[in-house]
Amino acid sequence: MGFNSILKVFLPKDRVFFQLFESVAEELVKMGEKLKEVVNEPDYDKRGQLIQEIIDMEHVNDDYTHNIFTELGKNFITPFDREDIHHLASALDDIADYIYASAKKINFYRVNPNDIGIKKMVDLIADGCVQVRKAVTELRTMKNMRNITDALVAINSIENQSDDVYDMSIERLFATEPDAKEVIKKREIYQILETVTDKCEDAANVIESIIVKYA
Repeated sequence: MGFNSILKVFLPKDRVFFQLFESVAEELVKMGEKLKEVVNEPDYDKRGQLIQEIIDMEHVNDDYTHNIFTELGKNFITPFDREDIHHLASALDDIADYIYASAKKINFYRVNPNDIGIKKMVDLIADGCVQVRKAVTELRTMKNMRNITDALVAINSIENQSDDVYDMSIERLFATEPDAKEVIKKREIYQILETVTDKCEDAANVIESIIVKYA
């Protein structure tokens, strides 16, 4: 068997990474949309049901991430550096973790999410997840670099907007909220929400590193 024939035996196995990354990214979009439902639901118990759905999605993503690491240990051939695969899997997992954490905190602290800052940041998170999915999906072929770079630029813009919303929300919170406990609770929720967009940018940075190496 010649070298090319041997290579054909191994090459299909590396496709599993793209499928797993795409599955993770798709789940992130669902989590972002579900988080929007959470902050637009006024009823505490109904919010709890929606948050449970986010928890279930986060567990699904944990399984996908575990599978990526398992495949990394099994496969000799990988689509790009093993370190890059590990970094991207971890970055995407962080997005899911912080979406989950932010949803959980809202009901844990019994905070009314009908807050312009919370809603705006959640909208940005949902948009960020959509852009992450666009970039991840293009990694399979890397044929349309414009789609990837446009998505990465959008993620960077979303993170900058989130910083601005965070700053304005904190300023308004201290100016208008007389209850110190509410200030502490809402500030923590703002911080977690803003961290989600930071994690989207971290994933974008990993993807940028990959395309610089391999495009």
